[in-house]
Amino acid sequence: MNIDGVFSGGGVKAFAYVGVLETFKEHHIEFERVAGTSAGAIIASMIAARYSMEEIKELVNELDLSSLADPPLLTKFLPLTKWFFLYFQLGINKGDKLEAWLMEVLERKHIKTFSDIKEGYLKVVVSDLSLGKLVVIPDDLERVYGIKPEYFPVSKAVRMSAGFPYFFMPKRVPGRYKQKSIVVDGGLLSNFPMWIFDQPTNKPLRPLLGVKLTEITQEIGPRKIDNAIGMFQALFSTMKQAHDSRYISTSDKKNIIFVPVEGTAAMNFSLTEEARQKLIISGRNSTEKFLKKWHG
Repeated sequence: MNIDGVFSGGGVKAFAYVGVLETFKEHHIEFERVAGTSAGAIIASMIAARYSMEEIKELVNELDLSSLADPPLLTKFLPLTKWFFLYFQLGINKGDKLEAWLMEVLERKHIKTFSDIKEGYLKVVVSDLSLGKLVVIPDDLERVYGIKPEYFPVSKAVRMSAGFPYFFMPKRVPGRYKQKSIVVDGGLLSNFPMWIFDQPTNKPLRPLLGVKLTEITQEIGPRKIDNAIGMFQALFSTMKQAHDSRYISTSDKKNIIFVPVEGTAAMNFSLTEEARQKLIISGRNSTEKFLKKWHG
């Protein structure tokens, strides 16, 4: 069976997707169009590049997360300068190594720009802080920035979507204004873009499944906010979850796989092998349980 898929963000928790994809393969389910935010965009780009499940598993297993952290060289000799870069460059790590890795991985399958992917078969969500907009790449590139999608690197789009605020320096995109746009993690505005393939007036081309990495498996009460730091954390969490939670609550949940990933920090680049395997098993178990009840 062929389906369309949407993958949520979640940083290093995305190891759970290995288990998800393994289970899909066992059930002979393959993806056509895909979309994602942040780490979900990374997985979606690999699928759009026509990597097999085995190849994706190999890429993920071989990845040394610590190699993707690339603070400016000066911070190695003068550690306190990281606060200088955080203040003026808006992040601690440059993100160049992540983008270079993505470029290398995609170019193995001859994917450089969006002209190398079938139109509509990959959608990546980013947040433009300068314009205050959620932007879908490649769909919005020409309208918002005057950039033709066929010239825009897929690796750059995915790197922007995975640009976790403050951990990575944001990308700056030229556009229709003199000032370049500051673009960060798409999860800031939509961490789980299930809406992205909506066609209210047309019958869906094929079944759509979403995979959402979640910290909680049930509804919780209001957060307790005692200080400014607590308020900032609640504010950031609300921005990431509110829009998508409203969409999920008003749509049919029968097409969403919820994968519990409690206890893992999104930017924990020193994730142990045991923690990786725990995430993979969670992805596998959640998908297996879902598919037993799903009727397509």
